[in-house]
Amino acid sequence: MGLGKRGVANCRSPSEPRIFPSSGWDQIDPSSWVEEETIPTYRPERFYPAHIGEVFNRRYQIVGKLGYGSSATVWLCRDLLENRYITLKINTASKSVTHEIEIYNHLRTVQSDHAGLSCLRSLTDVFETHSPDGKSLHTCLVHPPLGISLAQLTPLLPEGMMTTGMVRTTIRNVLAALDFLHTEARVIHTDLQTNNILLGIKDDSILSKFEQAELENPIPRKVLEDRTIYLSRPLPISFGTPVLCDLGEARLGTDNQRGDIMPDIYRAPEVILDMTWDYKVDIWNVGMVICDLFEHRHLFRARNPERKLDDAYHLAEMKAILGTPPREFLARSDRSDLFWDKEGHWKDTAPLPDYNIETLEERLEGDEKDDFLRFLRRMLCWLPEERATAKELLFDPWLMHGLFK
Repeated sequence: MGLGKRGVANCRSPSEPRIFPSSGWDQIDPSSWVEEETIPTYRPERFYPAHIGEVFNRRYQIVGKLGYGSSATVWLCRDLLENRYITLKINTASKSVTHEIEIYNHLRTVQSDHAGLSCLRSLTDVFETHSPDGKSLHTCLVHPPLGISLAQLTPLLPEGMMTTGMVRTTIRNVLAALDFLHTEARVIHTDLQTNNILLGIKDDSILSKFEQAELENPIPRKVLEDRTIYLSRPLPISFGTPVLCDLGEARLGTDNQRGDIMPDIYRAPEVILDMTWDYKVDIWNVGMVICDLFEHRHLFRARNPERKLDDAYHLAEMKAILGTPPREFLARSDRSDLFWDKEGHWKDTAPLPDYNIETLEERLEGDEKDDFLRFLRRMLCWLPEERATAKELLFDPWLMHGLFK
C-alpha cells in the first residue's frame, strides 16, 4: 500500500498517549440506535470497534469522533510521532479502497505546481489493522484535518443558504481542484456533493479545543458488550477556504467512460441514458452543487409520486429546465426511445413541470440574475461538449465579480 510505509519509517520517539476519562459521560440506552447503527445496511461486525484513546499504527491516537458513513467511521487523532492532528478514516471490513489508493498514488506522480492542488485533500498515510477478534481486516486512510462539510454548514447559515459571495469563493476552489484533476491528472471526480466539500482550518486551536472538550466533558456513548458507539462531536465553523475531498468514486482517464455514477439526483443526462461519458459530468455536477448552496431546494428531485427514484420524472424536470434535447444527443443512447419519439417529442412518460430555471431562481433580480443564470447554463447543457471547462468557468464574469476590488 505504498503510502503506509512512509508513516512507520520515521525514527523519532513518539510522545506519550494521553489518558482519557474512564467515566463521566451520559450513557445512551442500549436499545436506541445511534450514529452508524441508523444506516439501513449497518452490520456491526463490519465496523471496527474503535474507542477514544486507542492508538493505531503505533502513532495515531483517537481523541474524538468526527462522523460516520455507510462504509467507514471518521476520527480526529493526534499523531504522536509528529505532534499534530490528523483525520483517520477506518473503513469497514467489506469496503475495498484499493481503487481510491491507486488514484491518490497516481496524483502523487503528477509533477505540478497547479493552484488547484491546494484545493484538493491529500492522503498522507495508509495502513491496515485487524479487528480485536482477529476476524476482519480494515484499511485506514490518514488525511490532514479539515473542518465541517458544506452540508453541515448550510443549515447553520441564515435561511439555510449561502450568500453569493460565499458561493463564489466555494465554487472557485472546487473549479480550481477540478481543473487540476481534469487537465494535469486526467482524473474525473464523479461524486461532487456538499458532503464532499469541507472547510479548511485556519486556526488549529479548534482541534486542541476539540480534544480538551473530550477530556473535560466526555461525549455521550452507548456501551455494548463488544463495542462502544460514540456520538460525533461537532467541530465549530473554521472559516477556512473549501477543499474538495473523497476520491473513492474517481475514474482515471477523462474520456469514454461508462457506468452508473454520481448521487442519484445529481446524475448528468448522459449517465441516466447510459451513454459513454467524460470529465464534463463533473461540470454538470458543479451546477447541481451551486443550486444546493444557493437555493431552498435541489434543482431536481428525480422522484415519482411514490417518492421512488424515477428516470422519466428526472428527465422531465431536465426538459423543463434545459428545453428539448438535440436530436444529436438522443441518437447517442439506446434508452432515448423510452422517453422521446423518433421526432424528438416527449412521450409523456412523466408529466412535464410547468416551471423553468428563471422562475425557480427567486433570490436575484435584474442583471445579477441574468449573469448568474447565464453562468449556470454554461454547466447545465444536454450536450457535454457544450459545457464549459473548469478553467473557462473560473474566468466567468459572474464568478469573478468582486474578486479584484
